[in-house]
Amino acid sequence: MNRQERIDVDAKKREAAMAMGGPAKLARRAEAGELNARERIAHLFDEGTFREMGLFATSQVPADKDSTPADGKVTGTGRIDGRLASAVAYDFTVKGASSSPVSNRKMQHMKDLALRSGFPVVYFSESTGVRMPDIMGGAGMGSMSDKVRFLRGRESPWVAAVFGFSFGSAAWHAVASDFSVFRKGSVMAVSSPKLVSMATAQQVDKEELGGWRIHGAQTGLVDMVVDTDAEAVAAIRRFLSYLPSNNQVAPPTAEVPKSSGAGMVDIESFVPESPSQVYDMRKVLAQIADKDSVFELKSLYAKNLTTALVRIGGKSVGVIANNPMFKGGAIDADACDKAVNMLVMCDSYNIPLLFLVDQPGFLVGLEAERQKIAGKVINWMNALSLVTVPKVTVMLRKNYGQAFVNMGGAETAHAVAAWWTSQVSFMDPRSGTQIVYGVTPESDPEAFERGYTEMARGTSAYDIASVYGVHEVIDPADTRDFIIDALDVHHLGRTNGIGEHLLRHWPTSF
Repeated sequence: MNRQERIDVDAKKREAAMAMGGPAKLARRAEAGELNARERIAHLFDEGTFREMGLFATSQVPADKDSTPADGKVTGTGRIDGRLASAVAYDFTVKGASSSPVSNRKMQHMKDLALRSGFPVVYFSESTGVRMPDIMGGAGMGSMSDKVRFLRGRESPWVAAVFGFSFGSAAWHAVASDFSVFRKGSVMAVSSPKLVSMATAQQVDKEELGGWRIHGAQTGLVDMVVDTDAEAVAAIRRFLSYLPSNNQVAPPTAEVPKSSGAGMVDIESFVPESPSQVYDMRKVLAQIADKDSVFELKSLYAKNLTTALVRIGGKSVGVIANNPMFKGGAIDADACDKAVNMLVMCDSYNIPLLFLVDQPGFLVGLEAERQKIAGKVINWMNALSLVTVPKVTVMLRKNYGQAFVNMGGAETAHAVAAWWTSQVSFMDPRSGTQIVYGVTPESDPEAFERGYTEMARGTSAYDIASVYGVHEVIDPADTRDFIIDALDVHHLGRTNGIGEHLLRHWPTSF
């Protein structure tokens, strides 16, 4: 066979492999407004940078060799904003992107590449689960065993998008990732509705089993919900722009937009003076952060606590902020989990933390105890104690109880400032008055007022500053400048901004 003949044979094989599940299946996806696996890859990587690996992989079941191009997984490397990354795109047009020993080998190679060379791995999850009969029997199960397949050491970021039906490994990768985005209309679950119905003898609705409302608002297993494939890919690119390629380098910096901080002069107007009045902390955060840099995470889950990646002075910062708009900012069990998730990610990838505080304490009661609030609180405290990146705290208004410590109070943060409107105490003075003096405003107004005056004594920002419980009392308009200066002062200069990563093996869900 001469060179031209070899070229022709190779071209024919490539054409067959690139055809995926065939024109009819690809056309149906296009009509439904869904990108196919290769289109998702094209949207992810900078143009012309994708190098595919495993194009000629196929099922090792003889009858399936000609019908499993790339064995249902498109894998390779490319660049995202100039930085290397690897990717796995499940090709649903090939046997429902079901997983086999060969396709698992391809996925493991992408993970190994990312780990060894220090760059992110992106999963475009869409799969019916394992491929049967490939996996049936002892030999099939033995070939799927891998003790490190889902080991998360957070050496480099894992990112996932959930599309269509995502069962089995597609779900595992999504929940193990540092960031997961969920397209509406998709379903993520351990098993398919059909299998669940067979096992439980009950009809199961796919949305109730694992739709966007379940995982976006109730379980918190996904970080963002979007409408389209293109939005999901764009979210992944944006998320990665805040993170380093691996945990041995500092996060990238960005140019500061000229109008950043322009709203600081009026920031106090966003926060009502009365501690009982609600407001949306996200509006405050938008003024503090660089213009248009707020990237909120888990916005539908535990809304009483806002978590986000932002840039302040061009630097990536992770934010944990109470949001009085929801539950008055009281912290419940879900909010604890949400906070710990943010602590773990930021400490693992050298991202400084900012706490914006306005909270009345932990949400207590029968339901709170049933949700293991005590365990959740101590999980948070344990994680916070292990954080090694710079921590900056700004107290805006009320700050009561044990949550004072969890939200970066006193010595748990490196730099702590209080707005001159802050009030800090073990308990809201009104509640304290009722407990200590046994009176209410209705039962004995005068006695209540006398008791309240006593209970509110020593709760101002200047009182806690007098014992050096905060480092500064600041004009709210100076908040952004305080944070920028604190990030400079507490930068880990001896290690070029690299933390100790004591949380990198923390469980992804708990």
